[in-house]
Amino acid sequence: MKKIFALPLLAIAVLITGAACAQNKPASPPASVSERIESGATITINYSQPSVKGRTIGKNLEPLPDKVWRTGANEATVFKTDKAVTVQGKPLPAGKYGLFTLVDKNGEWTIIFNKTWKQWGAFSYKESDDALRVKATTTKAPSFTETFTIKADKSGKVSLLWGDTETDFMVK
Repeated sequence: MKKIFALPLLAIAVLITGAACAQNKPASPPASVSERIESGATITINYSQPSVKGRTIGKNLEPLPDKVWRTGANEATVFKTDKAVTVQGKPLPAGKYGLFTLVDKNGEWTIIFNKTWKQWGAFSYKESDDALRVKATTTKAPSFTETFTIKADKSGKVSLLWGDTETDFMVK
């Protein structure tokens, strides 16, 4: 008799727990930005948005000095262009790329377009697969950005905003 009552109670508990977990927002939710730039190319960037949550970027939170970062969280950030473009004046063929960044000890940012776009984080990143590396412009952001955000505008300016840093590069 006890088993008859225990089984439905267990099923209800599992359903309630599953429903509660399904409603939780992921720690680093997916995001996307897409823009048709002046050159006529459409660029799309798919990434996940980590949050600062009281940590210090560059110390106990990526990007860490001299370590390749996936430019977001979870899977590597994907940069896609439907036409050949230039990035900071250097050519990049149409296609999909893993978008990685590298910050040196002086705070200078390098933007990396890697041919291997489908990978988890930067754990399988290989420099030999880089299609392009360019230097970016980094400034103090106009305001603090808690959640990592990528923006793009029609002029081709792509901005990486996180914490008190804004890093920009031009796609034409």
